[in-house]
Amino acid sequence: MARPDKATAVAELTDQFRDSTGAVLTEYRGLTVKQMRELRRSLGENASYAVVKNTLTKIAAKDAGVDLPDDMFVGPSAIAFISGDPVEVAKGLRDFAKANPNLVIKGGVLEGKSLAVDEITKLADLESREVLLAKLAGAMQASLANAASLFQAPLSQAARLAEALRKKVEEEGPAAATAEATSDAGAEAAAEESNADASNADESSES
Repeated sequence: MARPDKATAVAELTDQFRDSTGAVLTEYRGLTVKQMRELRRSLGENASYAVVKNTLTKIAAKDAGVDLPDDMFVGPSAIAFISGDPVEVAKGLRDFAKANPNLVIKGGVLEGKSLAVDEITKLADLESREVLLAKLAGAMQASLANAASLFQAPLSQAARLAEALRKKVEEEGPAAATAEATSDAGAEAAAEESNADASNADESSES
């Protein structure tokens, strides 16, 4: 590779290190062209994957302020630059390596921090961003439902709950008090609704 071409390649790799959330270095020796295409498809829009020269990649990493151990630059290398969810990329590489042992994960970097192979494996075991957001949404809905039951309570009941809440805050702190108050609100509202239904039933039978 001519010197100007090397300079251009280093500059491009440096930009990728700087612009990416992270990167994973792999050894691809023995993978067919078809398997390389399958690997790129498995990463989808979360990462780009390309064969690189170790010497140029090492220079680019240093220029970008990324500290990677020398042993990551042994053997033929290809690198996945992460642009999406790093957990999904780690899962994709791990699962592909299980099915295709010729893909060897050598290590990587995430947000400037060097990652060993076992740390990338741990990253792959985490839940994806989508799953975490779904769980957060579920927890928020549950909290809103509890709050709604408190707001719908009759005024006299709300006054009793406010007084109980005040005492609970003094005894156990605000978090425990809020949880118990919202739970009590739902229970008392249900009880009053049941009593109202029973009263209506009695009136209907008398008439």
